[in-house]
Amino acid sequence: MVGQRTLDPLAKVRILLPQPDNMKQNNPQKCQLIMFSGKGGVGKTTSAAATALHHSSLGQRTLIISTDATPSLSHIFEIQNGQKPAKVRDALHVAELGVEEVREMWDRKFGKEVYAVFSAIVAIEYEDFVAFMTSLLPGLFDEFMVDYIRELGLSNKYDVIIWDTAPLGQTLTLLETPSMLKEHLRMAPRIYSRLKAGRDSREPIINIIRRWQKLSTENIAFLRNEVGFTLVTIPEALAVNQLEGVFCELDRYGIKVQQLIINNVVKAEGSAFLTSKAAQQKKYLDAIHDKYQNLTLVEVPLFPYEIKGLERLGEVAGKLFPEHATAI
Repeated sequence: MVGQRTLDPLAKVRILLPQPDNMKQNNPQKCQLIMFSGKGGVGKTTSAAATALHHSSLGQRTLIISTDATPSLSHIFEIQNGQKPAKVRDALHVAELGVEEVREMWDRKFGKEVYAVFSAIVAIEYEDFVAFMTSLLPGLFDEFMVDYIRELGLSNKYDVIIWDTAPLGQTLTLLETPSMLKEHLRMAPRIYSRLKAGRDSREPIINIIRRWQKLSTENIAFLRNEVGFTLVTIPEALAVNQLEGVFCELDRYGIKVQQLIINNVVKAEGSAFLTSKAAQQKKYLDAIHDKYQNLTLVEVPLFPYEIKGLERLGEVAGKLFPEHATAI
């Protein structure tokens, strides 16, 4: 076992999460928002789930949301009822937002406006348009989810929101949206001057595009200033080699990572296989600790069993937060 080196919703349903349009805006206490990101298969969801369990054990009202296309939170928490969000215990709820849930939320807040732009150019039915936007454009999927989570954080319903994202590439796609819209606006007068207004709203299309850009810009500012970023990696060559590019890309958008979790760390305990594996990992661990010593670095061991259920998640939480006992 390794300690810590511390350097400093699929039927068409109504969403049961609090609806942003009806929220209280006078929240005297800020909700803490933590976003977990990383390449696929590094233990990002397990780390997010253990973190959510830890915060709930402190009595903080905690929601963990997954926007991964193949979510596994229900499996990790061993949730079998179909309730959404699912109550794990008094202070902990889990929400897995799939395509149908996102379609409904899109329809409620964004769909008609964006459709007004596209339908002025292409003949397409609204249902087909929504299916296309929410299924084939993951960057816009995440654009919407950022806005939803931003407003949910203002709802005064939760003290902590943990966001288990899709693999990192989609998050980086999201960050491109404001610059994409800015470039589109540069050409927009020539494209939309003869269209004048949306088919249903009668609002000038250029105004719709500008409002969309404003929303994207606000969401990027939210990610920069209000969200704590945690990256998860493993001590293997490919994962470690990719880290520098990830940090450079996030830095380009002003996104600062606060914590780096190194998962599946092996310790030699008498086995020739484990001894060899630990020796192989050592150079990558040393490289991470040397290069990213300005961050909070946490090592989580490779456990000899599958991590699922509150008891085993509590073991992971104990490695992530060794200074606090996680009550199960």
